[in-house]
Amino acid sequence: MKKGLLIIYSGPSGVGKGTVREEFINDKDLNLIYSISLTTRAPRVGEVRDKDYFFVNQEEFDEAVANNKLLEHASFVGNSYGTPRDYVEKMRNQGYNVILEIEVEGAKQIMKNTDDYLSIFLVPPSLHELERRIRSRQTESEEVIQKRMEKARNELEVVADYHYAVVNTTPKKAAQRIRKIILDNIKD
Repeated sequence: MKKGLLIIYSGPSGVGKGTVREEFINDKDLNLIYSISLTTRAPRVGEVRDKDYFFVNQEEFDEAVANNKLLEHASFVGNSYGTPRDYVEKMRNQGYNVILEIEVEGAKQIMKNTDDYLSIFLVPPSLHELERRIRSRQTESEEVIQKRMEKARNELEVVADYHYAVVNTTPKKAAQRIRKIILDNIKD
């Protein structure tokens, strides 16, 4: 059985990563499995424990880092995020193409430590549109919104480090482009 791809999927907060992912994640031709991340942040409305994230406390997270159980990890706005190494490798060894929806900081760690990955960066049509999307969620304070926008500006500077950049004008169009990218790389 051919080992599955490790797909790094990043973009600024509010760009629509989850919405776009939902458009292509169940496409049988892609043989995808979504990697569930560990996080110390509280669940948002509608998020399901052990489906959207593995929600843990800071002590449990720090233990995972100390024991090298994460492929990558990052902190943002007082919360920690990471990708469980064993889960990803188990799924890849079963032939699944594992998609990691991760922050740029975490993506850089993986890109630095391996060349066995496919990376896709989801780009907003504009910073103005990105801010509108973040505000429309109505889940963060003004201070957090400003931190997210500052981080987005910095993240957009690393787009060239990724194999592909896809503009999210509409989730359907972005998903079609990502689907083609993945299919092209499965064939290689």
